[in-house]
Amino acid sequence: QVQLVEFGGGLVEAGGSLRLSCAASGSIASINVMGWYREAPGKQRELVASISERGVTKYGGFVEGRFTISRDNTKNTVSLQMNSLKPDDTAVYYCNADFVRTPDQQLLFEFWGQGTQVTVSS
Repeated sequence: QVQLVEFGGGLVEAGGSLRLSCAASGSIASINVMGWYREAPGKQRELVASISERGVTKYGGFVEGRFTISRDNTKNTVSLQMNSLKPDDTAVYYCNADFVRTPDQQLLFEFWGQGTQVTVSS
């Protein structure tokens, strides 16, 4: 199986920056897609950003150029640089790994980290 551990959440003032990181471990040969989702109180979990193994990125519409996702395939890590943060960005941010290929060629789907709180004060 696959474990995801997130780092980097915290409290920041509006307009500030935070960097989230996530490390995947376990029986991994490759990970097709890694990404970040967020869930605010009373709202559904939504995509923040994702990145494929080849570096193709996708962002939620609310990002508007403020966030940048990156990954290191050799270390199975994904990071999210968040700039110009707004109070509306306050949420629990979850790391996601999908379409994980194991060394014995199994294909595993959808793993989640435990979540890290991001709070943006006004």
